[in-house]
Amino acid sequence: MNKHFISAAAATGLSLIFSAQAFAHAGFAVSEAPAESNFTLELRIPHGCEGGKATTEIDVKIPEGFVFAKPRVKAGWKIEIIKGDYQKTYDNHGKQVKSGAVEIRWTGGEIPDDQFDSVEISGKISAVAPGTALPFVTTQKCGADGIVVWDEIAKDGQSPHDLKNPAPVLTVTEAVEDEHHHDHAAMQGMNMDGMKMDGMAATAPAASGEGGTGKVGDLDLSEGVVKGMLPGQAVAGGFLSIRNGGSADDRLVSVSSEIADHVEIHEMSMQGEVMKMRQVKDGLPVKAGETVELQPGGFHLMFMGVKQPVRAGERVKATFTFEKAGVVELTLPVVDPRKVGGGGHKHN
Repeated sequence: MNKHFISAAAATGLSLIFSAQAFAHAGFAVSEAPAESNFTLELRIPHGCEGGKATTEIDVKIPEGFVFAKPRVKAGWKIEIIKGDYQKTYDNHGKQVKSGAVEIRWTGGEIPDDQFDSVEISGKISAVAPGTALPFVTTQKCGADGIVVWDEIAKDGQSPHDLKNPAPVLTVTEAVEDEHHHDHAAMQGMNMDGMKMDGMAATAPAASGEGGTGKVGDLDLSEGVVKGMLPGQAVAGGFLSIRNGGSADDRLVSVSSEIADHVEIHEMSMQGEVMKMRQVKDGLPVKAGETVELQPGGFHLMFMGVKQPVRAGERVKATFTFEKAGVVELTLPVVDPRKVGGGGHKHN
């Protein structure tokens, strides 16, 4: 394998907004991405090495299938890009590419043990089947003698929380129907335990609070599901439809569930040719007379730090708090992850 080293001093400041949540393991802020998409990973480093030593080096091995990887410059750190041959040949805008970054290393900076920080890597998920878990083995070094290696892979049915040093894992989901215009796509032909979404409202169980449906004030919640988790995952996705039949705007302020440390509202969107995830921190507006769809490829819920992996056929209780309508608890069915495909969100 031919290796080349490219060093670059980070020259500009990087503005990052972090959650106050303390993280026990190194991991991705968003750990799912569609097949055949350009995606930017945010890898969070939660703490230093044993004895309270500050992190001074971060080394990430890039798995096959995450290609054309590029690190984002990081103020105060130097970057080494170690290149090598791919196992396959990949198409990059008509050019056949056989080699690229296989390892990225940040050196020269410092992350104190009582603080956390992150690094970012952009790339493309290519020739990887949906459902595949891509492990990014990560090594933290703390000075001359401190080291933490995140390289353990959860087996089928095993929670990554049971591992001492789980590797950060990116799970590949179904490809978005049209990567460059996915925000205008409608979900078509996606079966969710008896619900069929074909660009129109799906038929869901009618019992209030059960089967992913419920009502609070002028708001009708329906089609609620949680996506079953795959090996190595520490987060679960959630989707539902919220219809505001009243005359006043409202806002989904927060969501909580006993299965997770916390639940975040996220949005997936295209920025140029790169698919990005962002947390919706100020709540999700639900305008009067409109319906907001939380679906793969658009707005969705992220159950973070799931204590025990959820599987298809199970049920999850989640509490939804709205600014005006108040609080409602739903029982969400867990569906087979293979039945939750790509698509877009829509505002009707």
